[in-house]
Amino acid sequence: MYAIIRSGGKQTKVREGDVIDVERLRADGEVSFTPVLVVDAKGKVYSGRDELKSAKVTAKVVGESAGDKVEIFKYKAKTGYRRRGGHRQKYTTLEVVKIEAPKSAKTAAAEEAPAGETPAPGMAPGARKAPAPAKPAAKKAPAETKAATATKKAPAKTKAATPTKKAPAAKPKTKKES
Repeated sequence: MYAIIRSGGKQTKVREGDVIDVERLRADGEVSFTPVLVVDAKGKVYSGRDELKSAKVTAKVVGESAGDKVEIFKYKAKTGYRRRGGHRQKYTTLEVVKIEAPKSAKTAAAEEAPAGETPAPGMAPGARKAPAPAKPAAKKAPAETKAATATKKAPAKTKAATPTKKAPAAKPKTKKES
């Protein structure tokens, strides 16, 4: 079984017992994550938000560390512009203790169904009856119908239109021709 968790704007694939580095978390003891995706031992994939509400990944904080230093130097020629800086990302080391798969759909639906209500035959547990269909809309008044048909496009003619030749335009006479 494995899960994909989100931390620090990044997603990480984890299994039980994995030791991972994530961007700094200000936490001690245990940390829990709601996974983005879970694949169980049988290969079934859980990825819906509603399914994953009941899933949880628990990790133990092992320690903190810092990444490599990144040197930043900005320079523009012939202007005297120089800027120097650096950055060193802080990380929290976590050990994944437990991955809890989401509850099955049937179990979750049975818990949501109020006591005393039984679903109709052929309906899933926890499903509710659909609301009664609304009454059909009243018929349009004759004036509206006429206006609507008047704005409709006329049907296209079935015969192919024969191309007509245009007479060549008369050339204006110049002084030499007259």
